[in-house]
Amino acid sequence: MSSSTGAPTIRREIDAEGICILTFDRPDSGANIFDAATLGDLSEQIDSIEKESSLRGVILVSAKKSIFVAGADLQTLLRKAETGGMREFIAEGQKVMNRLASLKAPTVAAIHGACAGGGYEVALACDYRIASDAPATRIGLPETTLGLVPAWGGATRLPRMIGPQKAADVILKGKLHSAREALDLGLVDEVVSQDQLLGAARNKLKQGKRAEKIAPASPAPVEAPRSQNSAPTRAAEIINRSLTSSVDESLARELDAIVELGETESTRNLIRNFFLADKYKKSSTKEAPGEKVVHAAVIGAGVMGSGIAQWLSSRGISVILRDVNTELLSRGLANIEKTYGEAVKRGLMSDEKAKEGRSRIVASSNPGPMREVQIVIEAASEKVEVKRAIFRDLDSKIDDTDILATNTSALSISDLAAQTAHPGRVIGLHFFNPVSRMKLIEVVIGQQTADETKERALFFARQIGKLPVVVRDSPGFLVNRVLFPYLLDAAELVEQGVDPKKIDDALVEWGMPMGPIRLIDEIGVDITIDIAATLEKAFGARAHPPSILTKMREANMLGRKTGSGFYKYEGKQQLPNEAVAGMADPGGEKGGAGSAIPAATDLALRLVYLMVNEAARCLEEKVVASPEDADYGMILGTGFAPLRGGPLRFADHFGIAEMVRAGERHGGKFEPCDLLRQHAEKGTRFYEDTARSS
Repeated sequence: MSSSTGAPTIRREIDAEGICILTFDRPDSGANIFDAATLGDLSEQIDSIEKESSLRGVILVSAKKSIFVAGADLQTLLRKAETGGMREFIAEGQKVMNRLASLKAPTVAAIHGACAGGGYEVALACDYRIASDAPATRIGLPETTLGLVPAWGGATRLPRMIGPQKAADVILKGKLHSAREALDLGLVDEVVSQDQLLGAARNKLKQGKRAEKIAPASPAPVEAPRSQNSAPTRAAEIINRSLTSSVDESLARELDAIVELGETESTRNLIRNFFLADKYKKSSTKEAPGEKVVHAAVIGAGVMGSGIAQWLSSRGISVILRDVNTELLSRGLANIEKTYGEAVKRGLMSDEKAKEGRSRIVASSNPGPMREVQIVIEAASEKVEVKRAIFRDLDSKIDDTDILATNTSALSISDLAAQTAHPGRVIGLHFFNPVSRMKLIEVVIGQQTADETKERALFFARQIGKLPVVVRDSPGFLVNRVLFPYLLDAAELVEQGVDPKKIDDALVEWGMPMGPIRLIDEIGVDITIDIAATLEKAFGARAHPPSILTKMREANMLGRKTGSGFYKYEGKQQLPNEAVAGMADPGGEKGGAGSAIPAATDLALRLVYLMVNEAARCLEEKVVASPEDADYGMILGTGFAPLRGGPLRFADHFGIAEMVRAGERHGGKFEPCDLLRQHAEKGTRFYEDTARSS
């Protein structure tokens, strides 16, 4: 006969064989997490287990469908970091894990579902770990990706178990591994089917307590990759000393590291970004459950059109890929084939899934009606007359209930909608290149876009695994409007004689994934000029392309695609392009005051300020509804330094008043917008939870 007692987040049952089963089951939640309450519950359960001298073993399981324990509660961590309570919370967690590891009865973690961070650290405190082979089972220590270190024993116990080098691969990369990968790495002892998990755990208990066997040291110390994120470096320091220290000494280093990292704005920003990702994945309360899109059409088989078609087909949607140019259609299909091939090669999908995806795409040059689709996405060339003609034609060729979307990156949605008899169903769905890797979609609301169309488009964006940010129809929308003053000023600096590499290095050092000059080469000089021309009509001098770009276009120096731009490209090599220096005009028109550039730090701040100012304008003009929309849109759409939290979060931390003074001092295109001035005058911020830099 078994007996059982309960705690709010963990149930304890002792069966007739004397085996105690602890079941993590957080009430009213689909996930188990470690917050103060769960730690307290686990501590109480251990109190009871320590008194049960007759127990033959303890098994940890989860009652959740696809989660073992997802880790420490990040809301709790952020709150503790902001209020000075981090040390006490982490120290309590270490104490509880140590007590679990010290139990006299053997312990097994029977893992099914996500087992991340603190969830894997509780498993590490057990004698044995067995995982289900279900796809939902993902195991790892992702703390460094959030600017933290594993501090409940992960950076201490894992190196002792599998060796420093393997542990570093797991901890510094922060990847979650499948059960089979976890077995190969030594993260678990055994992998079985889900229905055999509890039985396998019972069998494991028969082996008794596990004698500690410390893995051999690495021949050389592990090194963290160079990064603005200091967490991997701190983790590497702990790992390198873990085998020559006692467990308590190593845990003390974990504790110091996580507390010190939690005091930094960069770590807090990474945690906030995690919450923003969760927010944009979920539907709003207003968003009604939509009908899933099963059939779609994409008009235009260029880079973007073929990329969108590939992505939709990979998400289970049948797609008509239409282009009147059969040669372009063939190239588009080749691009799709290449993307699927790369996905298989990278292990993102099986060959069978790739074949299924390809089979969902039908290529067509037939301009006839399309009555079986639910959404049409136009992705033709960025020429307004071309798009207007397509919209006039499509309006009569699809059902009245279908969504008619455009992938334009800067042109007016309202203008395109005016070409149709049903403007309420027209919306912008601006995907980013490469579609298979970029998560953002700007959902652009035109003047006559119906609320129903907006909600259906948001549902569709989430259905296909993208993160939508809603923006109002305005030239450049959010991302290009905010990005281009930064890009164009960087090009202007090159025109004034500043070395392209100096500019790029300064911004990479600041935290950008690549510098603005390299980014122009990736976008294409010709496309940069075209988008700038659209923006200049609306915003004047601050979107004016410098003459060096025109000279480069005339010389066919268009960037990576021609092998020559601001840099030369030979295979994977990026080399200086001496021809660029010959196009510079240091004594020419400066395009506004404030062009004297001293140090690299000032270079970065000058360019980033332009993004801050334009993002604030977008908020001021209600192009976006909130600072979060502006910041997360820029992080997703451009890679804006995640550790900085987005342009507006950075402005808060740097000091808005100081930014306004700098903008007023330079004048011209640097003149601060009204919203920045208002915050400076009132001493307010975009976010009230941001600490001011000292």
